[in-house]
Amino acid sequence: MMAYIIRRVFYAIPILIGVNILTFLLFFVVNSPDDMARMNLGMKRVTPEAIEHWKQERGYHLPLLYNASAPGADKLTETIFFQKSVKLFRFDFGSSDSGRDIGYDISQRMWPSLAIAIPVLLVGLLVNISYALLIAFFRATYIDFWSVVLCVVMMSISGLFYIIGGQYLVSKLLHLVPISGYDTGFNSIKFLILPAIIGVIGGIGSGTRWYRTLFLEEINKDYVRTARAKGLSETRVLFRHVLKNALIPILTGVVVVLPLLFMGSLITESFFGIPGLGSYTIDAINSQDFAIVRSMVFLGSVLYILGLLLTDISYTLVDPRVRLS
Repeated sequence: MMAYIIRRVFYAIPILIGVNILTFLLFFVVNSPDDMARMNLGMKRVTPEAIEHWKQERGYHLPLLYNASAPGADKLTETIFFQKSVKLFRFDFGSSDSGRDIGYDISQRMWPSLAIAIPVLLVGLLVNISYALLIAFFRATYIDFWSVVLCVVMMSISGLFYIIGGQYLVSKLLHLVPISGYDTGFNSIKFLILPAIIGVIGGIGSGTRWYRTLFLEEINKDYVRTARAKGLSETRVLFRHVLKNALIPILTGVVVVLPLLFMGSLITESFFGIPGLGSYTIDAINSQDFAIVRSMVFLGSVLYILGLLLTDISYTLVDPRVRLS
């Protein structure tokens, strides 16, 4: 099994390097440091001196890949590529264009993001799987038909509708929880309840349909018919056999999402005023802080690759035959 894991890790390294290089090209070749300076300082009436001063403050005045004027190894290290891209591999995010420590901001903002994402994942998983098992139990009936219709309708509704509708109904009309904001400690619960509920409701349509498809596919297999022929009840067949054998595709969706929980929800955090990584990224895009955006793109790619690696490892726990592939 260790050889299998090591092989998967080596597969991930070139992908991460490729993402880093592509990000560098997008941020420093397609969009040059001079362009960044003009966008931050204002496109009109910007002097060359102001542009150069802006670049000097942020380290964007260095050559891109090779510094011919520097001595020895500094020819490669005193470059934008090394200072802004290579250092990301040791999670040295540096400072934002506004002077803030990006690493410190990430370490502080990841907790509000997790406070929303973890309940949404766990409760959503429980609700979606339970509802899908119920539909599978009553398959080919009116309950199955209207449940699928309901799921399709819920999938077709924009997430913004759930957010705005929930804020209007629960916060503005009923005054049950604050409409937006955040606090520390146990006081944060009242600010997180509504976003978590909306996150669960917004994922019921797609999640339930996905799990329903998995369960119905398993129900039609030979081992299920054999279990029924032996006299097992339909409930026991669903929970003891169908659910167990559908774990691999379920793990695919769950384990990949786990590392991405740190990244937060861009829309939810922005609408509810929660200082997580999602709103952090949106604020950086609005203020054209390219250092933060570049760091979040790299961090997101690292977490996604980590999720794929965890998925491969979880496969070996559920189905040992995968280790031989």
